[in-house]
Amino acid sequence: MKQIVCLSSANWYPYPTRKQQVMTRLRDCEVLYFDPPFSILAPLKDKTLRSRLFAFRHEQPKPRDNITVWSLPPVLPFASKYRFINRINQAWLSGFIRRRMKKAGFESPVIWSYLPAHCDIIKRLPHSQVVYDCVDRHSGYPGMINPAVVDGCERDLAMQCDTVFSTAAGLHETLSQYNPNSYMIPNGANYELFSQAQSKLDFVPDELADIKGPIIGFVGMLQECIDYDLITAAAKAHPEYTFVFVGKALPGVATDGLRALPNVRLCGLKPQQELPRYLSCFDVCINPFRAGALAKDVSPLKFYEYLATGKPIVTTPQPEQVLAFADAVEIADDAESFIKALERSLIPDAAKREKRIAYALECTWEARVRQIEEKLGW
Repeated sequence: MKQIVCLSSANWYPYPTRKQQVMTRLRDCEVLYFDPPFSILAPLKDKTLRSRLFAFRHEQPKPRDNITVWSLPPVLPFASKYRFINRINQAWLSGFIRRRMKKAGFESPVIWSYLPAHCDIIKRLPHSQVVYDCVDRHSGYPGMINPAVVDGCERDLAMQCDTVFSTAAGLHETLSQYNPNSYMIPNGANYELFSQAQSKLDFVPDELADIKGPIIGFVGMLQECIDYDLITAAAKAHPEYTFVFVGKALPGVATDGLRALPNVRLCGLKPQQELPRYLSCFDVCINPFRAGALAKDVSPLKFYEYLATGKPIVTTPQPEQVLAFADAVEIADDAESFIKALERSLIPDAAKREKRIAYALECTWEARVRQIEEKLGW
């Protein structure tokens, strides 16, 4: 079996992202999965992290027989602002990772990275191959970062890799300048799970049980690149619609404006296995990204999951990937066209529904991972 050390940008638990979807579908592999570290200052800002300060001392529950999950010890802050701090952090983390590799019998594994910061750890870990799977424009996020430092780390990481994958055209355009073995493979959908929402499920979530009119639904993280002005305009134009948001608001994202609207409901983060219950109640699914660097370079999981439900979809033109599905979804670039698209989407269209389901079957995680394995020659 191939041995993989996955240095992730997302915790394995509780919510699966591209990282978990890929790692669980790679064939004939044994995986050591490392959650991303947080800085020693983080628990001061987020009290929920205090319980995780010493989580690195114990192996987490195994999600599968071939996958072992570890937390990493806390690191120094400001590593995305100053490269020398990142070098210190990666040297510190490399000792912990090597010890876990030795315990698991990993002598020369594939290092599979999801963060630019790993540029300073590759040479410290024994390996047979290095893969970078880029899922975001990391330098585009707000906070205590220096975009030039983050972009420099990403360049240095890509140049050390055997293969580079990216989820969006903008990311691929950048990374292919540093590594000729670069490929764009967008996100996908867990079709088996989300196709359950193609028909109304018996058990309706309590938050939605009393809603009488059409439900316009959103599933995913409430982050900076969402167009909240667009949503607000649509909610005010159609008070008879209920706009339902299932997902967590990221730090720094103000949701007070949405909460103030009487026909908006924020349901918070839900376990992935429960999402089909919510989606089955939606009349229309929305993908409202605001134009900008972050939106340009994302590959929204929610869009592919929406396709699997067969539900009508109204999306903005960002990211550009959605344009390939223009014959099956409604695309709107301003508030007026967005509102009209919602109105049209409430009219049943069996042909478009079948097209959405057909597209979803082409974009399953199984299909995406087979593409990845093909590029790797596995």
